[in-house]
Amino acid sequence: MATQLEIIAEKERIASLARNEYNHTDLYGSTNPNALANGDEKGKGEYEGQVGSLTDINTRKESLVRNPYTENNAYGSTNPNAISDGDEKGKGQLDNMGSVGGLTDINTRKDNMGRNFYNDLNGYGSTHPNAVSDGDEKGKGQLEDMGLVGGRTDINTRKDNLHRNIYSPDNGYGMTNPNAISDGDERGKGQLGEMGSVGGKTDISTRIDNTGRNKFDINKTYPDF
Repeated sequence: MATQLEIIAEKERIASLARNEYNHTDLYGSTNPNALANGDEKGKGEYEGQVGSLTDINTRKESLVRNPYTENNAYGSTNPNAISDGDEKGKGQLDNMGSVGGLTDINTRKDNMGRNFYNDLNGYGSTHPNAVSDGDEKGKGQLEDMGLVGGRTDINTRKDNLHRNIYSPDNGYGMTNPNAISDGDERGKGQLGEMGSVGGKTDISTRIDNTGRNKFDINKTYPDF
């Protein structure tokens, strides 16, 4: 005989089964209408080409309407909206020698090239007048083997510096130059000959003065105690 607990449990099971719309003769599965995308909110499985619930389908249709591309007008390298044909959309090169970029890109490039002094027929290079030191400020490259180097300001500055320099290729500073030899002026300090003096004029005068105050000389040496 069933207990009171078993009797209550059986009643609850029967009530639950009554609320369940699926049963042995109408099981929920991949073929059940409530599992298929047949136009309601329940089913999402593919049905006659559709996938998703009613909201999914409507949202997809709305999105596709806003999309200018379709199976018959797919976006790709040959689509007009992908080619640089004068609008803002396409940027891909049109034919082998065609332009590249959107309308703004093309106009900006034309504007830049219009301001550029150099072009295919007037290319900038080592032989271009604006690259050669020919007396203007632009060119700095040496003109021929013995030519000048630098712009006009560079050349004038170098000439000014050289003018202030008393030495030159024909009067190079060295050990035999008068300004390097101790010949009585302040400039030269090198010994003149084997027995000549050493130092500038001040050096010689100071040495003579110091020697004059020294009571010992080569003829009268300091006694060795």
